[in-house]
Amino acid sequence: MRITLVGSRHFGVTTFNTLRQHGVDIVRVVVHDGEDRLAATARAAGIDVVVQAHPKRVVASEIAPNTDLIVTAHSHARVTREALATAKLGGIGYHPSLLPRHRGLAAVEWTIKEGDPIAGGTIYHLADRMDAGAIAAQEWVFVRKGETARELWERALAPLGQKLLTDVIFHAKTHNNLPATPQEEEFATQAPSLSDAKH
Repeated sequence: MRITLVGSRHFGVTTFNTLRQHGVDIVRVVVHDGEDRLAATARAAGIDVVVQAHPKRVVASEIAPNTDLIVTAHSHARVTREALATAKLGGIGYHPSLLPRHRGLAAVEWTIKEGDPIAGGTIYHLADRMDAGAIAAQEWVFVRKGETARELWERALAPLGQKLLTDVIFHAKTHNNLPATPQEEEFATQAPSLSDAKH
């Protein structure tokens, strides 16, 4: 199972380390910033690193040859349809909400802002529309009273993301496919960046 990992920052690094500890073959890491800590971690491990030509897009030429699966971990770039077509099984990402609820960049913040008693994480198929692809795996967690978005992310949602990504990748490795349940569009809500929401 050859994986191209697209990501950044702490969650990108922990995903990289978790997958490698589980014996997953990461053949290339794609980052939007060559100075990002994920790029440094990958280079230190002797893994090929590619910096995106466009910060908001990942194109086909940036995906490693013979990639089985593209995995995103804290990437705000869209993996183009052509890029997804280069990978045998397409691509998956982790979103820290119970999709289709809270699609967008600030899912954890909106979970807290809306007073949701339950949060969760979703592994979804990368698709043309942001956070709208079929669901491969999903689990929920309780939100503690008074918890901040950062606390919820660090306590529950980041570890859940690592677990679900690993589960789905092992399913793909074993069965040569990905589970897929379409999202229920009638329940979709948006979670735009809160700094945008103030304007």
